Amino acid sequence: MSSKDPVVFPTEAGSFELTGPAGTIECLADLPEPDVARPGCAVLCHPHPEHGGTMRNKVVTILERACREMGLATVRFNFRGVDESQGSYDEGVGEADDLRAVIRWVQKTRPSDALWLGGFSFGAYISLKVAPEFPTQQLLSIAPPADRYEMATLTPPECPWLVVQGDEDEVVSADSVQQWAKACSPAPELVMMEGAGHFFHRRLMDLRGLIKNHVQGNLP
Repeated sequence: MSSKDPVVFPTEAGSFELTGPAGTIECLADLPEPDVARPGCAVLCHPHPEHGGTMRNKVVTILERACREMGLATVRFNFRGVDESQGSYDEGVGEADDLRAVIRWVQKTRPSDALWLGGFSFGAYISLKVAPEFPTQQLLSIAPPADRYEMATLTPPECPWLVVQGDEDEVVSADSVQQWAKACSPAPELVMMEGAGHFFHRRLMDLRGLIKNHVQGNLP
């Protein structure tokens, strides 16, 4: 953690910067209402940087909202080369390093918190890649790109793991996600959302409710 980085977790929602391996990482923290707050923090990853993905993506935002409504603090961040984050796209290698840097900062500023990780599309790939390296207590994978990356070579986490996939996804093959999930050991809990496309248009509130219903029992 750089001397320039915040030494405490923000006490109110807002943006801040961390020092990452490629320079500045633009971050956004959100906090739950005090009466529902729990000792946990969710770090969430956005979709592909070269296809318009940012931490303010609507699916990432609804994932953040679900986690926050369940009582978790949340951190979103932009991968290198996106908006105010320095560096350039690095084929998923550097992006995993960006996530590691954010997690290490969260662990230092909220050392007693349960760590939750999540991501949408490319972000689901990156969070899965990194999850086994940390004491992750819940992984949330939304529309993981099983047909676009060598995800079968990644080590599945030992923690509870929810995968949500739309059955009408026009970007990621729903069949490939089903086949990949079944081949994982341990396997995730796979939920297919009927009638949902890749970006969950008109289904974001349904996605929010589904996430909360399936992982509420795993909260710290």
